[in-house]
Amino acid sequence: MMQASLAIVGFLLGGAAWLFEQRPLAALGALFIILPWPITLLLIMPTNNLLKATPEAEADADTRALIQKWARLHALRTIAGVAATITFITALAF
Repeated sequence: MMQASLAIVGFLLGGAAWLFEQRPLAALGALFIILPWPITLLLIMPTNNLLKATPEAEADADTRALIQKWARLHALRTIAGVAATITFITALAF
């Protein structure tokens, strides 16, 4: 809940910095900071649901592949967060 709220605030403030201060990097940072939402809703949530529906006794190679996919998707969210941080810092510096 807290991460989602902070992402919205970061998105709105980045948009405001772009709009009022003409900082295009702030707009890019705003996009990066909100990017984990669609990744979570469209990609991670369906994978989570498949994993939760698999009984532990029936876990197999396909389940392992799903867990690896889940990990890659979470890495993508992390990359988006790091990109947002770097972009916002760069927007402040220049």
